[in-house]
Amino acid sequence: MSQLPGVGIDLLEISRLEVALKRRPGLKLRLFDPGEIEFCERSRRPARQLATRFCAKEATIKALGLRSANMRDIVVCGGGMEPPRILLKGHAARVARDNGVSVSISLTHERGMAAAVAVTTRP
Repeated sequence: MSQLPGVGIDLLEISRLEVALKRRPGLKLRLFDPGEIEFCERSRRPARQLATRFCAKEATIKALGLRSANMRDIVVCGGGMEPPRILLKGHAARVARDNGVSVSISLTHERGMAAAVAVTTRP
């Protein structure tokens, strides 16, 4: 990883994820941690919350420079009144630790779209 911070961004049409989750019922459990699912399903708009978290995972993969990752190794914590943050596990956590970086995220959604930006920083 270079000395510059890693930056990743992802944008998703919420309905695309919603359709994919309906077609493949097991997909939700492959993409999301049980705590993420619980948080999102308590929301008034679960699909919007899930799509935003999916974007955060994709943006984190890009910011860390990973070719691929187990989506459940990237957990979006917080939300609502609490600022969102990333919890890394497995391979993603090893890459971050080996490069001495942490990941910060920003999430948004508007008019049927969800987006996230992830930035790596060195403490």
